[in-house]
Amino acid sequence: MSGAGTGGAPPQRSMDFKGSGKRLLGQFRPERGRLLLMLALVVASVGLNVIGPKILGHATDLVFGGFIGGRLPEGLTKEQALDGLRERGDGGAADMLSGMDFRPGHGVDFSAVGGVLLAAVAVYVAAGLLMLWGTRISVRAISRTVFRLREQVEAKLSRLPLSYLDKQSRGEVLSRVTNDIDNLGQTLQQTMGQIVNSLLTIIGVLGVMFWISPLLALVALVTVPLSALVATRVGKRAQPQFVDQWKSTGALNAHIEEMYTGHSLVKVYGRQRESATVFAEQNEQLYKAGFMAQFISGIMQPAMMFVGNLNYVLVAVVGGLRVASGALSIGDVQAFVQYSRQFSQPLNQVASMANLIQSGVASAERVFELLDAEEQSAEPDEAHVQRPERLRGQVELRRVSFRYTEDTPLIEDLSLAVEPGQTVAIVGPTGAGKTTLVNLLLRFYEVRSGRILLDGTDIAAMSREELRAGIGMVLQDTWLFGGTIAENIAYGAQGATREQVEEAARAAHADRFIRTLPDGYDTVLDDEGATVSAGEKQLITIARAFLSDPVILVLDEATSSVDTRTEVLIQRAMERLASERTSFVIAHRLSTIRDADVILVMENGSIVEQGDHAALLAADGAYARLYQSQFAEAVAEVD
Repeated sequence: MSGAGTGGAPPQRSMDFKGSGKRLLGQFRPERGRLLLMLALVVASVGLNVIGPKILGHATDLVFGGFIGGRLPEGLTKEQALDGLRERGDGGAADMLSGMDFRPGHGVDFSAVGGVLLAAVAVYVAAGLLMLWGTRISVRAISRTVFRLREQVEAKLSRLPLSYLDKQSRGEVLSRVTNDIDNLGQTLQQTMGQIVNSLLTIIGVLGVMFWISPLLALVALVTVPLSALVATRVGKRAQPQFVDQWKSTGALNAHIEEMYTGHSLVKVYGRQRESATVFAEQNEQLYKAGFMAQFISGIMQPAMMFVGNLNYVLVAVVGGLRVASGALSIGDVQAFVQYSRQFSQPLNQVASMANLIQSGVASAERVFELLDAEEQSAEPDEAHVQRPERLRGQVELRRVSFRYTEDTPLIEDLSLAVEPGQTVAIVGPTGAGKTTLVNLLLRFYEVRSGRILLDGTDIAAMSREELRAGIGMVLQDTWLFGGTIAENIAYGAQGATREQVEEAARAAHADRFIRTLPDGYDTVLDDEGATVSAGEKQLITIARAFLSDPVILVLDEATSSVDTRTEVLIQRAMERLASERTSFVIAHRLSTIRDADVILVMENGSIVEQGDHAALLAADGAYARLYQSQFAEAVAEVD
């Protein structure tokens, strides 16, 4: 289990909805052309949809006018018919009919009605096709934007310093890279096109409503401030819950990943109950945050529907009064009622999508936090990159100082010279700075002061890629990816042949056990390497380092997982290769330390002793004390 899990909690800061939303929209800048075409198509589609109710209203007027005209005697004019109604005391009916278009004695013109209905069908079909085209373009633009965002995250991960990954649990980082980006993509797909359509519909419908009846349009607008108030109040309460939801998701993923990776240790030490308790607590926290986020945002839609129904009632009442006064025709009121629905429906849609939008922006901020993380120092530009004339493996540290935190010095004023081909063993108590020294050599961390030279060239002036290309590293914690054993060995040397892979395996004494496997070198490993033992995994990683043929070989307690006999075989192979490469060995095994050309004894970030095994024992200093406490039993076992 990684100790980094303690630092995996997401940053605790408030959600910048406006800033993150603007930045998210900025991600669509490369898709401007597509988005403009999509906008034009949606405008045309919305325009046709807005015209539809007005056309249907005209059909209603034709039917109603024909129905009225057929009940009146032929030969009269419209004015004469209305005057007759008023003379009979039906002034209200006359006022209502004055807004209608009818001809006394003429019934319903079904051919004209049919023509109007066909036009309405054509308008709606064209609107649907245009919307389909626009949606296709929108989906492509969103997919390409999310694709680029994943590329940015992948590139960012390669530029992050080791210190960032040390402070974040793998589950938390993976949650940002997978869950948050997936949630963001789904949110954009479900909301972006719909929001554009809804906003344009609101504008178009409102324009036609003012054209038909400014009074009724103003009545419809009475409920808009109420809708805005509901959306704002509910949105502000829901947004922090969505932030908590995705933070809790990241924390839960980190715990699950950590417990799964170390499931054997969890069982060995009987911590299943404690692990289950932590899971239950974090799962409960995620449940509460998710429930509150969905519940609060879920209030939005019924509240907006209530406001929409209130709007409908107001329009119907005032519209009926306008028809009764003859100011509007029945068809216009029918169209206006449809427009009021069209006006309130987009408001409801935008409100109902508020939870998706807030959830998506919360995920976007978590992704942006990753993208904004402090990167490792920039590489020198190509014109200023320095390279050794020939890599020989000479390493020199000149007064190097380093500390992880400002108030805790670790390495202070360290100087060291290593000649090509030397094997340097670094020993010392835990926390003495052994691994840190290697991390500085590989530029996983940058020195605070001083210089590290490789064959006379300051490594800070070299590109990291070129520097690390000449260094092979085998860690105590082995790493194998899902693939064949041959592919894992060849990982450090692109284009390696099978013969070269097998030769490296023989050098690492891995060939024998590999050939005993059912598929030999073609045996497929999972990403945890569960099909081979810990010692066998270590042999594979050592073979990988040998195949890369580095100038400098770094073994960070790399033989800690192999038995004594296998370790002796590895040491013999290393002795054959040591004449051509500089080796840094961090180990606690006596055989490694005894055979080293130079042994460095580190305490509190400083080299307190250096020399070979015999000389350091004779000095009876720190190495001798370390030897007596840690290696005496190992000597008895070997000898």
